[in-house]
Amino acid sequence: MNALQVKSLSVAYEEKVVLSNISLTIPKGLITGIIGPNGAGKSTLIKAVLNQLPNKTGSVAILERPLNPKDHIVGYVPQRNAVDWDFPTNALDVVLMGRYGHIGVMRRPSLRDKQIALNCLRNVGMEAFAEQSIGQLSGGQQQRVFLARALAQEAEVYFMDEPFVGVDAATERTIISILKELKSQGKSVFVVHHDLQTAADYFDWIVLLNKTTIASGPTEVTFTPDNLQEAYGGKLFFMDQAKSGKNDL
Repeated sequence: MNALQVKSLSVAYEEKVVLSNISLTIPKGLITGIIGPNGAGKSTLIKAVLNQLPNKTGSVAILERPLNPKDHIVGYVPQRNAVDWDFPTNALDVVLMGRYGHIGVMRRPSLRDKQIALNCLRNVGMEAFAEQSIGQLSGGQQQRVFLARALAQEAEVYFMDEPFVGVDAATERTIISILKELKSQGKSVFVVHHDLQTAADYFDWIVLLNKTTIASGPTEVTFTPDNLQEAYGGKLFFMDQAKSGKNDL
């Protein structure tokens, strides 16, 4: 079974084409990195796949069928800058939002729902902060809480938009450990990522994007200097410079 199939997907904002003729087929049970330069349309691709954008053409199937919100098969971690961190709520309540697909917005969470939420906070090392206001947490702690919210959805496919941005090394290790655990459970994970130095270690499959599909396939055959040069153009130095710690982005 394929986790994601995208056929001839294009997205435009007003008259500006952001994505053009994207076609992808990605098997189930992998950690997939979506990589490309700034403005390549990485976040737009995720939003289009999740039916969050109206101005698109083409088709998308998740686990071999069109996305139905009632199926509750998809978990989503947005970019941190897309979240109102001043909203008056605590970490536990944020994670409980991930249970709404199972319990309904108008129903109160059960004891089981609260226990699942607490277990998810424990899995990301944030159980001690359950009652802490979300706005008082550090960037890395906030990201862990939003990861816990996605875990609480008990989804089959997860989409994460730049989950490693603005987090400390310990949080990054925690996140990648959880992604690998999801994979071991047969889940599929898609991650928008910008750090070329870690991509080969983190992902089983790479999608290289720059407004259209540059390459998509297993990391060892896709994450190559030629493909990266085509995706990034003049913005990319050579791979050996990236690996030596010189960030070109």
